[in-house]
Amino acid sequence: MRPASFRLTKQEQLFILLSQSQFMFQPILQHINRYISLNETEEALVSEKLKYLQLKKKALILTEGKICSANYFVVKGCLRMYFFDDKGVEQTTQFAIENWWISDYTSLENRTPSGFQIQAVEISEVIAFEKNIEKELFDSVPKLERYFRLILQRAYSAVQTRTKFLHTLSREAQYHQFNDAFPEFVQRVPQYMLASYLGFTPEFLSKIRARKLKRIS
Repeated sequence: MRPASFRLTKQEQLFILLSQSQFMFQPILQHINRYISLNETEEALVSEKLKYLQLKKKALILTEGKICSANYFVVKGCLRMYFFDDKGVEQTTQFAIENWWISDYTSLENRTPSGFQIQAVEISEVIAFEKNIEKELFDSVPKLERYFRLILQRAYSAVQTRTKFLHTLSREAQYHQFNDAFPEFVQRVPQYMLASYLGFTPEFLSKIRARKLKRIS
């Protein structure tokens, strides 16, 4: 055994740091490996460049007028993206829960000021994939580009489906469709945020829920 006063070598310290880093980033590595296959060296390269953030409830990681600097992967909790309309009312455009990504892609890619805010709805933990390390990581691990292409295709598909529902379903039917698809999620977010996302007033959403409870009883 080593004496109580022993010191780790730099190599041992590096190994411990890398081990802790990869453990911390396991959720995103597991998600990536659902779409592509990373070896241990590639996982270490990815983990080394990511940032792990712990957010308080209502914390903002993007504010209107600032340039979005990262794409955010939700490990735990819930985030939302929203903007203020001409009356100063919050309009929620997107939510992200565990294993979902969220970002203002227009601001991120074009390096222009964002018209949105991204906020933690709950106490949350997220992993930031920053724009300034994107090229380096894509050069080191080229298959990551395929992963993000697949993720963006799925996200775009979801937007197309939502757009279709906006034009073909009644407002009440939209709520029921969303509730059926994400029942636990609906219970997690404040009613006014959910109403804003669905294009309702909170009062209208309350009436829909009341009618549903009346039918059940």
